[in-house]
Amino acid sequence: MSLIKKINDKTANIAIIGLGYVGLPLAVESGKAGFTVTGIDLNEEKIKALNQGENYIPDIPDEDIAQLVATEKLKATNSFEEISKADIIIICVPTPLDKNKQPMTKYIEDAIESALPYIRKEQLIILESTTYPGTTEEIILPRIESKGLKVGKDFYLAFSPERIDPGNPSFKTFNIPKVVGGVTKDCTKNARAFYEQITTGGVFEVSSPRVAEMEKLLENIFRIVNISLVNEMAMLCDRMNINIWEVISAAKTKPFGYMPFYPGPGTGGHCIPLDPFYLSWKAKEFDFSTRFIELAGEINDKMPEYIIDKVADTLNKDKKSINGSRILIIGIAYKKDINDLRESPAIKVAELLLKKRAEIMYYDPYVTNAMISAREYYSIELTPDLIKKSDIVLITTNHSNIDYEMISRNAKLIYDSRNATNDKFDNTFKLGNWNITA
Repeated sequence: MSLIKKINDKTANIAIIGLGYVGLPLAVESGKAGFTVTGIDLNEEKIKALNQGENYIPDIPDEDIAQLVATEKLKATNSFEEISKADIIIICVPTPLDKNKQPMTKYIEDAIESALPYIRKEQLIILESTTYPGTTEEIILPRIESKGLKVGKDFYLAFSPERIDPGNPSFKTFNIPKVVGGVTKDCTKNARAFYEQITTGGVFEVSSPRVAEMEKLLENIFRIVNISLVNEMAMLCDRMNINIWEVISAAKTKPFGYMPFYPGPGTGGHCIPLDPFYLSWKAKEFDFSTRFIELAGEINDKMPEYIIDKVADTLNKDKKSINGSRILIIGIAYKKDINDLRESPAIKVAELLLKKRAEIMYYDPYVTNAMISAREYYSIELTPDLIKKSDIVLITTNHSNIDYEMISRNAKLIYDSRNATNDKFDNTFKLGNWNITA
């Protein structure tokens, strides 16, 4: 039976390598579409939880996991032997940067090397991990062809970038459009056939994996450049005594030619702070300098320090220094309404405060505990008494389900880096809005 026919009648078995924020939602949607899915991960806690029908990613309804496990549509294992039974293999592993901001493809390489002994004819291999243009054809393709298999004939290989947006209530795996680029036309055809079974968002074909890899980077470069631009504008507005939030509100009334971005303490998550630098690194092979990317990274990397300076200025108005001050941090996830701490600028801000010998506490309704400067901190109960005893409240993540009015009523000072308080309270100082007096 051809692979296309197996895909169309849902008898194709799916193996997903990596069960994190990308792999698990994909596994769930594949199972809900009618496929039988095996998730492969080296984290024993994840495997145990999933096989017991337990969920660990907030964006996925708990009942979806429980039902798929109960009906044997989803199981988890650490054994790569399951690859031999799979018709479609999807790689969803991390692609971090090293300390010099160079791509670490180790997890992709480890995944394909572990799967290689079990790869056979008539399989589709898809890479979803964000990476630099050329990865699919330079790292994965030669390893598989070393087995004597011919791409487009014996097996199919494609890249389809993940587009997960944690915490987004409107767009999930099942309705986000997919981009696919295969090594050959038949590779693209098979990848498209699979994604059409699990997404209502449509599938857009490109001519090669390199185009699909570059497309993903363009998405995130667009965002980091515009975030850095608005952060720089916020710092300038601060000096000019202009409210950047009011400026943005006015600008976004234009129905064309403008898209609002908002300032904050920096960028977080796995994508925006990291992905653009895959391209920056790769560009050097072509003797090309990606100046926008480098500048954007420089501006955003400095934002936590800028926030610290503004907190110091705010405390100074109350004749206090950061050293010895009790600082209550509101929100440490990297963005609102999720529990994800990856590359969180709030963590970076907290670590800088500790270096300046502040006494820090944090409240985050989504994050029970977090490692900050090699010490474990726990989210503290948010009470009027706690707020009153704090020298300053620092809002770094603007979760929706926080009573900012209660904070304002009881706080001595507030520094709001996210405009969570919406200019309502007279004890609040803001990023790009230094014209309010306590």
